[in-house]
Amino acid sequence: MEFLVSKGDYIRYFKRSLLLVLVCVIVLVCTDQDYYSLLGISKEASSREIRQAFKKLALKLHPDKNQNDPNAHENFLKINRAYEVLKDEDLRKKYDKYGEKGLEDQQQGGRYESWHYYRYDFEFSSVHLDAAVNSGELWFVNFYSPRCSHCHELAPTWREFAKEMDGVIRIGAVNCGDNRMLCRIKGINSYPSLYVFKTGMQPVKYYGDRSKESLKNFAMQYVTSTVTELWAGNFVNAIETSFASGVGWLITFCAERGDCLSYQTRLKLAGMLEGLVNVGWMDCGTQGELCDNLDISSSTTAYFPPGATIINNKEKGGVLFLNSLDAREIYQEVMQHLPDFEIISAASLEDRLAHHRWLLFFQFGESDKSNVQEFKKLKFLLKDEHIQVGKFDCLSSPSICNKLYVYQPCLAVFKGKGTGDYEIHHGKKILYDIVAFAKESVNSHVITLGPQNFPDKEKEPWLVDFFAPWCPPCRALLPELRKASKHLYGQLKFGTLDCTVHEGLCNMHNIRAYPTTVVFNQSDVHEYEGHHSAEQILEFIEDLRNPSVLSLTPETFVELVQRRKREEIWMVDFYAPWCGPCQALMPEWKKMARMLNGLISVGSVDCQKYYSFCHQESVRGYPEIRLFPQKSNTAHHYYSYNGWHRDSYSLRGWALGYLPQLSVDLTPQSFTEKVLNGKDHWVIDFYAPWCGPCQNFAPEFEILARTVKGKVKAGKVDCQAYAQTCQTADIRAYPTVKFYPYQGTKKNALGEYIDSRDAKGIADLLNEKLEAIQNKGKRKKSRNKDEL
Repeated sequence: MEFLVSKGDYIRYFKRSLLLVLVCVIVLVCTDQDYYSLLGISKEASSREIRQAFKKLALKLHPDKNQNDPNAHENFLKINRAYEVLKDEDLRKKYDKYGEKGLEDQQQGGRYESWHYYRYDFEFSSVHLDAAVNSGELWFVNFYSPRCSHCHELAPTWREFAKEMDGVIRIGAVNCGDNRMLCRIKGINSYPSLYVFKTGMQPVKYYGDRSKESLKNFAMQYVTSTVTELWAGNFVNAIETSFASGVGWLITFCAERGDCLSYQTRLKLAGMLEGLVNVGWMDCGTQGELCDNLDISSSTTAYFPPGATIINNKEKGGVLFLNSLDAREIYQEVMQHLPDFEIISAASLEDRLAHHRWLLFFQFGESDKSNVQEFKKLKFLLKDEHIQVGKFDCLSSPSICNKLYVYQPCLAVFKGKGTGDYEIHHGKKILYDIVAFAKESVNSHVITLGPQNFPDKEKEPWLVDFFAPWCPPCRALLPELRKASKHLYGQLKFGTLDCTVHEGLCNMHNIRAYPTTVVFNQSDVHEYEGHHSAEQILEFIEDLRNPSVLSLTPETFVELVQRRKREEIWMVDFYAPWCGPCQALMPEWKKMARMLNGLISVGSVDCQKYYSFCHQESVRGYPEIRLFPQKSNTAHHYYSYNGWHRDSYSLRGWALGYLPQLSVDLTPQSFTEKVLNGKDHWVIDFYAPWCGPCQNFAPEFEILARTVKGKVKAGKVDCQAYAQTCQTADIRAYPTVKFYPYQGTKKNALGEYIDSRDAKGIADLLNEKLEAIQNKGKRKKSRNKDEL
């Protein structure tokens, strides 16, 4: 049968089909949350644009600011998830290619990537790993890569091992795919690499087979806790002295009847309870009378708390008998019976904080669930730092907590100088993180600020970090501030201001992003621009004291740069403060300036402030880097930097290429006459024009020539043009640096090989050699005088 369809029916049918397809596409798109749309950015957005968009949304959507919105928490988690994925280059590529499903366990492109196996309870970044291994606890850490097949084979075993060893040894993991620099610093070059870490001990690598038993046997070697064998002679004494020490006993009695805890279980318990409870055992087969007196007829385990009483060896006051054979269950029951932290009263708080270091848990009533049993280990782990641990109930004295800006349960370190010198913890509420914070804080000079103690035209300079506790970069910066504060003690004060608590104060100082770090030096205010590391902060402070880059105005540019002395060289960065690449360049530019100190003058021009001037100088984009060479009769007044890399070393290498040559180009004849037969000390660079490392070393050699000028002459030999001369000098690679010292006779053509490519390093070595030659000459003269 034949069907005839009119043109109008065909068009209507086509539109319906197209509409159906569009609906399907919309459904598919909506079911997979679009991370770019969530952050309000395009798929071509740069890392900086992603970060700015997230910060802006985080301020707007934070649950604290949307308390009436039931979906506030969920919305905030969504943008956090989007940011965590898009900021990571590898995850972003995976998301762009496969969507959200690409971030889950799957097989794509023939490669199996089991991300789920590696979602450990303790997956470390650089900051967290340092905190963990310096906490005093024993750690076994797996350095892995998601693209390593052996890592995936190990993963199920590693998780079972982690579960079994929980509490005895801390188990962690580092994803070297996400933390390449951290793994490189730790010397990790194969996966998986398993290491045991403990404070005061060199990391130990595991080389055995990857079975659970082998891992367990290896790890238990490093459990230094001991299990004491008890008998009639020392049992009563141990129980009685526990009152004075404040440390009770967990004792396993092994009798003929019933199951006795194994040696490894007892050792595990000793590790889990180290510093809190002594662990011992008694053989009732040899100590039958004592076990009978204690009414112990079958194997059992008992906890004797400090002050437990044994009257006539029969009545056991306060003793807790435990029936379990599982180490974890016994540990949890004993921990529940250990005393809680001391509660500090409002009346004694000021006096006690003025005389001792304290780690205080602030709670709001007894209903607070801040009493994690594991935190009872804090007293032992902080004992060497002389930090006491206690609690303070803010409901007992709200005025004190308000004065300290404590409005919710938290913990803080007080440094032994009263309530004015303290720091609130903003990290993870995990034992190792709290321990690391407490140790760092008491030995650093960072304090928590508020309206009452915020620096206002103080005579002493202050570095203030404006931050938000929910901001990950802010939390990562805090330990770096503590490190920097130790180096600058007595020169600069350090404080942190929580902008979620003191919003008005942050607005007053025009804080629009977190973290924002500012140095207040009386009326001068300097905002920190650089990476969030202690080293960069110290460099920033040093640069404030001794600026390496001169801020140029149109007038000073004309006077200093355009009218520079004939032998002067200048490098100038034309920038705009709002320009992302300019902001990224600034710390590298300052670092480069310090490296060029004394060789090339360095300046910068703010083209937002001096727009007309920059336009007049034909600056069309930012940053514009120009080098103004020594004055000559040529028409070229400056050279523009067009290199791909804008790091300090690349810029320095480019600039040094414009220094006038101070070294001497030598021919075979001049090499023989001046170097071998001459009466001067010489340092020679043997090179080949086509050699890349030679070209990179050339400016470094010119710095060396300037450094040793007047002491040692510098020369260069082209080994492509003068192969015979280089062969005579036994040159086998380029560049090769050799020293030819004059010691009263003709010099050997082989010279003295110098194994360095650093101008300062070579200069130091040459000075040492010259000093040795001089001392040798003095000794020779002295012997001649003695003979006369």
